Amino acid sequence: MEEKQALKEEPKEKVSENLSKDAKQISSQARNFLSRLLDIRPDTDRESTVEAVQKDISFKGHNAWILIFSIFVASIGLNVSSTAVVIGAMLISPLMGPIVGIGMAVAINDVDTLRRSFVNLGIMVGLSVLTATVYFFISPVKNETPELVARTYPTILDVLVAIFGGLALIVAKTKRGTIASVILGVAIATALMPPLCTVGYGIANAKWEYALGALYLFSINAVFIALSTFVVAKLLGFPLVRYANSKRRKRIAQIASTIAIIVMIPSVVLFVKLLREQVYHSKAEEFITNNLRYNGAEIIKNTSDFKDKEVDIYFIGSPVPNATIETWKSQMKEIEALADAELIVHQGADQSQDMDMLSSQLRSGILEDLYVKNQEVMANKDKRIELLEKELSKYRGEKFSFTELSKEAKINYEDIKEIGYSNLMTTNFQKTDTIPTFTVTWDRDLRGDKLKVQQDKFGQWMKVRLKLDTVAIKNVR
Repeated sequence: MEEKQALKEEPKEKVSENLSKDAKQISSQARNFLSRLLDIRPDTDRESTVEAVQKDISFKGHNAWILIFSIFVASIGLNVSSTAVVIGAMLISPLMGPIVGIGMAVAINDVDTLRRSFVNLGIMVGLSVLTATVYFFISPVKNETPELVARTYPTILDVLVAIFGGLALIVAKTKRGTIASVILGVAIATALMPPLCTVGYGIANAKWEYALGALYLFSINAVFIALSTFVVAKLLGFPLVRYANSKRRKRIAQIASTIAIIVMIPSVVLFVKLLREQVYHSKAEEFITNNLRYNGAEIIKNTSDFKDKEVDIYFIGSPVPNATIETWKSQMKEIEALADAELIVHQGADQSQDMDMLSSQLRSGILEDLYVKNQEVMANKDKRIELLEKELSKYRGEKFSFTELSKEAKINYEDIKEIGYSNLMTTNFQKTDTIPTFTVTWDRDLRGDKLKVQQDKFGQWMKVRLKLDTVAIKNVR
């Protein structure tokens, strides 16, 4: 019996050993497969990469004009909210060179390249902002388009795009035979130009919050592209710049490391802050959708404030009991991202009150609309009446004093002996007119041409004096 049991147990041990060997073999093959699939070190040309990066840093001549034109194109695209035009501008922009140069210089301890990269980046940014400011200053379109507003503050998505875009860019540059399409794609994805154009828009229109927010977004993108370059260069083992003086080399390495740390710390802090903010808003929306439900009540609005740690809910309909609200608050405290937040529920006393409030608001809106329309109608009627009164006054003599007019006439025309005034109504059976008519009695000693001249002058003077096109003058001897 013991021999039979031993014979049965031996195959089980062998099966176990065979499975263990197979698992190790599969694991080894998988590691080898992934290594061959993802390892980029054998195909990395370090010297050519450094030369290419240093070559792209320079900014003069053709690059300067390309940048100016691309900024104009991007500004036009933002101004008319055309995504296609903005993408076209990003394809021809030379902004990526100095940013990649900063990351590479820090990674290989090359102070000269680092200094040159910072100088060229500063010139590029200054020229870009100046060009965009000039465009938006002279542009007749001052509207805040969606493309402009989208570039006024960074989000966690912008940071992630900058990180992975920067990684794709430097990996593409390290490959023998640079992948141009990848570099163009990164230029589009990281969107360095639109924020600078938005800075110009903010300056040109004195919207400083837009300018600062857009500059903040550009800075974040630039920092994380440079950090991605730094990380990849270190992982791929790019050789450090050697100096004849070992002490100088050590000091340069310390300076480069310090710069890297100074740049990395606030960037990492910002990344964590934006990530927490995004998670907060996402969890708040998820909590509201899944938990805040009550029969007879409807959520009409909700807001979540990360800074004040508040989640505001606005209900309409039947009042939600306090016990239910307390249960919601307890449930929200169980969510880690919302543990410090306060749930604030806004609601009416009861459904009828809410309906009465809505009805009152509706009535108020209708009455206000009617009042505005009536005011417009009354204003138009008043203008019409005023115009008619002006026309009538021409014929009623209300715009002048007959006594004063007669005194002026006697001073100007001393041969006048008597003046009469009346309104003469005439008609041609199609139209009736009222014509101001003056009867003038002249001195009998005034005759011939002298009388004719005085009569004509008096008629012209009367038209100018009364500002009338038609005046009837009857001359009497």
